[in-house]
Amino acid sequence: MTRTAPLALLFVAALPGAMAWGAMGHETVAYIASNYVSSSTKSFFQDLLGDTSADYLASVAPWADSYRYTSAGKFTAPFHYIDANDNPPSSCGVDLDRDCGAEGCIVHALQNYTTILISQEASNANLQIAAKLAGDIGQPLHCEALEIGGNGIDVQYDGEDTNLHAAWDSNIPESISGGSSQSSAKSWAEELIKEIDSGAYKAEAASWISGLCVSSAEKQTATALKWATDSNAYVCSTVIPDGISTVENKDLSGKYTTTAQPVVDLQIAKQGYRLAKWLDAIVAEIK
Repeated sequence: MTRTAPLALLFVAALPGAMAWGAMGHETVAYIASNYVSSSTKSFFQDLLGDTSADYLASVAPWADSYRYTSAGKFTAPFHYIDANDNPPSSCGVDLDRDCGAEGCIVHALQNYTTILISQEASNANLQIAAKLAGDIGQPLHCEALEIGGNGIDVQYDGEDTNLHAAWDSNIPESISGGSSQSSAKSWAEELIKEIDSGAYKAEAASWISGLCVSSAEKQTATALKWATDSNAYVCSTVIPDGISTVENKDLSGKYTTTAQPVVDLQIAKQGYRLAKWLDAIVAEIK
């Protein structure tokens, strides 16, 4: 099936981790993924996107978060998260039957849309609908129901009013990268790639993609659920380890951020590496 560039953009935006975090985080994940995809996967997507630059994934990465706020795309909003009805900080965990709502969630959406994209049996219009999926699966509060994933927990950051979810989406990542620009994303990605190749993450990177498989709906679901469970665990260990009262109406730009930064680094690195291998797996199935 011949695809146009806009359809290719939607295809990329559909994939896991491509839409993790805020805009700058999205781009960082994409730059990491670009570094680790196979040469055939790189050629495949550069050809589809009509972009042979190093930015071919990063340039389209923020699209799906914008689309969810349009009239046409509002149906995709539940696909960005799964509402784990657990009991942090006492216990964390994701139960697919319990936590995936009637309108869908990131785990089921990832499975369903990946199947449609691989099959290439849908019409162009249906492929475009399928490709609306966005996967914020690496951000812990996208895998938590408490206070609407932290959106209902008011906090401050550098003296400005915000909420806990937004602090994890943008403020803390930007405190690491030094800014919100695409160049900040590229520099951050370069640092994380060094850690994956020869630094702190070298020994564990293989474990991040353990069990990754897109050959069946069951295996796609199992992979997505594993990643959601992994992210959700940080709600208990790092996001609110001592309960809501310790963060609510507090400024998180000091000690809290210092504690959270290593987890944000790790999760961004994971999702970039995972995205690369997921892209490779999808292209392998299509071919």
